[in-house]
Amino acid sequence: MVTPFSSDGSVNFDVASQIAKFLVEQGCDGLVIAGSTGEGSALSDEEKMDLFSCVAQAVSVPVLAGTTSSNTAESVELTSRVAATGVAGVLATTPAYARPSQAGIAAHFSAIANSTKLPVMLYDIPIRTGRKIKSETTVNLVRSLVNVIALKDASGDLVQAAHTKAVLGDELDLYSGDDSVLLPFLAIGAVGIVSVAAHWAAAEFVALVRCVEKGDWEKAREFNERLAPSCEWESGEIYPNPIPAKSALRALGFAAGQCRLPLGPADATCDAEAAEIVASLRATRG
Repeated sequence: MVTPFSSDGSVNFDVASQIAKFLVEQGCDGLVIAGSTGEGSALSDEEKMDLFSCVAQAVSVPVLAGTTSSNTAESVELTSRVAATGVAGVLATTPAYARPSQAGIAAHFSAIANSTKLPVMLYDIPIRTGRKIKSETTVNLVRSLVNVIALKDASGDLVQAAHTKAVLGDELDLYSGDDSVLLPFLAIGAVGIVSVAAHWAAAEFVALVRCVEKGDWEKAREFNERLAPSCEWESGEIYPNPIPAKSALRALGFAAGQCRLPLGPADATCDAEAAEIVASLRATRG
């Protein structure tokens, strides 16, 4: 979920509550707060804590808290506090910039998982962090830490993801971390997706997953094609995520505000594209 900001740059908690409720109404059965789409790296720890509480109180579905950074000690400290906010779990991202070894990555995640009794979802996104979680590392973490139960995989490596799921089976809940590859991820055993475009296309994502659950792959492919323009548009060099997502929410009538630096605001072109994407998707619903 995006983090909405007021015109003065402060977190808009009223709008955050509105967006959270809207997403649940559209079919999202869980929310991730202060992740990459939520501009977690631009939020202070106290802003995160207040945001976790706000959203957890606004909805009845599980809320996952993005509590981690490249600083292991700070990640541990924040993670140890979040259970009090009412969240249901933690999203733990590979440390960026430091470029640790697999042993360092494992130790980082172990310290975080050991600081809480909440369930932990690992987040592998090498395009943002510069490091990939190897399959062996994931397997060892899941089997050695009782609360590491899920993986959000945005690595782009379907072969490794399939192998990890095959080895761990029901020990791991696998989620696609990339909207564009949800369909093949479901084919290798993923249970769902942590999505960006679900801000404006949740109904289509829910329908796609339900079709796969029923074995209707032909209909699932139809929904996948319907989602393709949104998946292509949601992030790029000119308008990186979550700039487009906030434009789409504004097109839907939410005062989502602009992104904080270093992302910065959307321009008129991005907002116009958002309005077109939203309107086009609505038209396909009849």
